[in-house]
Amino acid sequence: MPILHFDPIRDVWSGLAAGYDRLVTPTHLWLGNEALRRAGLAPGMSFLDVACGSGALSLPAARLGARVTAIDLSPAMIERLEARVKQAGIKNFEARVMDGCALQLDDDTFDMTASQYGVMLFPDFMTGLAEMVRVTRPGGTVLVIALGLPEEVEFMRFLMDAIQAAVPEFPDLSPESPPLPFQLGRPNKLRHRLITTGLRDVRVERITESLRFRSGQALWDWLMYSNPIPGQLVADLSQQQQARVLEELDARLRERAGNDASAVLTSRVNIGIGTKRD
Repeated sequence: MPILHFDPIRDVWSGLAAGYDRLVTPTHLWLGNEALRRAGLAPGMSFLDVACGSGALSLPAARLGARVTAIDLSPAMIERLEARVKQAGIKNFEARVMDGCALQLDDDTFDMTASQYGVMLFPDFMTGLAEMVRVTRPGGTVLVIALGLPEEVEFMRFLMDAIQAAVPEFPDLSPESPPLPFQLGRPNKLRHRLITTGLRDVRVERITESLRFRSGQALWDWLMYSNPIPGQLVADLSQQQQARVLEELDARLRERAGNDASAVLTSRVNIGIGTKRD
């Protein structure tokens, strides 16, 4: 399997920003709303979104009446988010370029600090989580939304099956050391991490997110803009091999769709919620 590099991560995410905003953010807005409902976000609360992308979590929070601060390492992501905020006419919203592992924010500031598909991608997840806890007020809530295990995430399983059909010798993802998006795939692991950083009343709820794709090309494009991992997985494949992967994706989606216009792929998602100790 190719080595997955993450530097310079700011430039990587900035390169993905336009496609991420167009293809990926709209697909995760439902999840953001559902997670915030479960975490108990209420109007007037101060809310921080860490590694916000272009707003799949922070925009629902603002629409629920929270006073939102959203931060991301990528200036291009912040520009896309600010455009969405302006277009929606949302007030009480601040978007800033900032490193999630070194938040330039005061201790004990926010009623709720959250990250959706953000800190799960940090190579140093525990530092990012500790920063989230630090800036949350005592008695406030920390919310982490992360993908389940690779075998529970159908868009990844479809990609890996298609790659291995095109390149039979291509190794599968390691269950012992999965790529970063799946580092919190086990609910007990996420729960333990939240407790370790000083949270109480920790719970991890599991839900299913459904995504619709009309073609192999649509799934391929979504995957390549969703985060750096899929692009790195196929980077060493020849153009012919990549074309075969695309054909395999298309065939598998058509089979899943049956008589429908699009295929539904599901992902198990872990929603970790805890309270900062007084």
